Amino acid sequence: MKDPINIEAMLKMSQDLWEKNKNNWSPMEPEHGRTFILYMIEEIGEVISIIKKKGENQIMENPEVRERFIEEMCDVMMYYSDVLNRFGISSKEYSEVYNKKFQSNITRDYKVDHENS
Repeated sequence: MKDPINIEAMLKMSQDLWEKNKNNWSPMEPEHGRTFILYMIEEIGEVISIIKKKGENQIMENPEVRERFIEEMCDVMMYYSDVLNRFGISSKEYSEVYNKKFQSNITRDYKVDHENS
């Protein structure tokens, strides 16, 4: 098994796949980011379909269902990486904002926030 994949590797893999197919695929430019978000949402629909049709227990216990579920989740992340690349978001920039957002969320009192809204 290879090492776990991080954001930097995912962005690189996305770029490599695009380089191989750039003559047939949309340019790696912001104008196409919206389209790839829509593709990502379509893949999320496929994930939801597996959950609805097979259920959580099958995802956890049936190796074939689990692999299919993970494969669809990978499709989601691949389109996600494509979107990040199309908007020129580096792994460093992403990590900085992600960590900042995490710190905000980890100290947030969701119960109080929802009571006040």
